[in-house]
Amino acid sequence: MAEIVARMSPLDDLLSDEAITDPTAYFNRLRAEDPVYWNGRWNGWIITNYDDVVAGFRDHAKLSSDRFDGPFAKDIVESASRYTQLIEFMNKWMFTKDRPYHTHLRSLINTAFTPKSVEVLRPRIRELVRELAAPLRGRDRVNFFAEFAFTLPIIVIAEYLGVPASRRLELRSWSEDLGAVIFSEAANPDRFATGEQAMTALVELIRPIVRQRAENPADDLISAMVHAQLDGDRFTEDEIIANAVLMVFAGHETTMNLLANGIVAFNGFPEHWHRLADDDRAARTAVEEVLRFDGPIRALARWAKEPLQLGGKHIMRYDRLLLVQHAANHDPRAFHEPEHFDPLRWPNRHLGFGQGIHTCLGAPLARMEAQEAFAYLAAEFAPIEVLTTELTYNKVVVSRSLRNLDVRLHDR
Repeated sequence: MAEIVARMSPLDDLLSDEAITDPTAYFNRLRAEDPVYWNGRWNGWIITNYDDVVAGFRDHAKLSSDRFDGPFAKDIVESASRYTQLIEFMNKWMFTKDRPYHTHLRSLINTAFTPKSVEVLRPRIRELVRELAAPLRGRDRVNFFAEFAFTLPIIVIAEYLGVPASRRLELRSWSEDLGAVIFSEAANPDRFATGEQAMTALVELIRPIVRQRAENPADDLISAMVHAQLDGDRFTEDEIIANAVLMVFAGHETTMNLLANGIVAFNGFPEHWHRLADDDRAARTAVEEVLRFDGPIRALARWAKEPLQLGGKHIMRYDRLLLVQHAANHDPRAFHEPEHFDPLRWPNRHLGFGQGIHTCLGAPLARMEAQEAFAYLAAEFAPIEVLTTELTYNKVVVSRSLRNLDVRLHDR
């Protein structure tokens, strides 16, 4: 063990202050040292080169996302063996599964969660943005997280799923507890117990809605999932509940961090702010640039189902890999001047939502919410002033999430 520790590099600490606070600098150094790097502390490969990250996302035959098999199973299944409801429903989440079960889930949900069904939500999202922005005007200090970035996506996903308005605030606490199970690794020894409680509460909330929609369909996603069918294939009730839970926790968290990270990015490049209001196309391209420059998802993990070559390295069966989207999105071989935030950058081949069969299902909805939010805020306000003097990020490997963001909004 002493010999292994002695060989470890400072770059092995994925939760170091530098890695969390300034991931661009950290991963640029790591890419320069070795773009396919064996990290002795994480006990796996850290992939930071754009082409290799893309190859990792696309190689579904040799790389697995399954958290209930391979090297990740020990972390979750054995540690959480007492928490049966948590494991039962997480094991039906799309992003934790491989083909063919993933195909069954994704194909059915694609018939319910279509681009057209998402676009129908745009007028309501536009209305919510205006409602939430109105109380922020003229105040000395605004908690942007609590009053806007969290509230907008949680209302949108709650309405889309048919969750009563009175239960919205509970959704955040439960979704954070579930996120800790997946993302915090061993840092939180209580995460399985709190995750079990959260999953139980969400299942008890959503199951009656599913049964109501089976008898009396409404214009919401759960109704569409209940009645979705493809070539005779249908969801089970528990599959609907499990993936509705996934949308609650993954959907609002991703959009919340996209909104907050975007405000911080524009704060560093205020000269670009008014382009959002002055150019009809700018809000769309700006959201893509936020996803590239400082997106809500830093990295996603895979494991090798069989040996493979990646970036000139021999990956053994059962080896763990971390595909670092943030690093790939700052690779100068893929992007011109990657450290420059350019809201009109196009084309923009970023990997902010992943790639391949596990591309983020909620990406169209998150994009729409951010487009409407940034366009309206830029039309109404001068560049938003960030008041938080020292930005503090949650110590999580896979996501890029601020702990707090206080701002001041000045009329344009």
